[in-house]
Amino acid sequence: MNQTVGRRARIGIVVLAAAGLVVSSVPGHSQTEGSVPGHSQTQGMERRQNRRQNRDDARETRQQGRHDARDAKQECKDAGGNRIDCRHQKREMKQDARGDARDQKYGTPGETTK
Repeated sequence: MNQTVGRRARIGIVVLAAAGLVVSSVPGHSQTEGSVPGHSQTQGMERRQNRRQNRDDARETRQQGRHDARDAKQECKDAGGNRIDCRHQKREMKQDARGDARDQKYGTPGETTK
């Protein structure tokens, strides 16, 4: 009777070890080549932060362009310029600022984004 208990214990240990091997080889639980445990999202987090910074910089550029265009229009009007010409000047300044912001956010056409 003592032998059957020992045999059952050994069989149980072998079964548990085999189950552990099977679980460790399941996709999604194993580490991919080149990954560091605990740092798997670092590159994604850095890219996301870079995109946020690009959006913030682009927004600031557009906003500064609006302020500059508004000031330029007022100066044009104060100097006695034609109302339509002042409006066109403001419009061109705002469009230039939007283009600069687009380049900041997405990069220039010939440049690859990081």
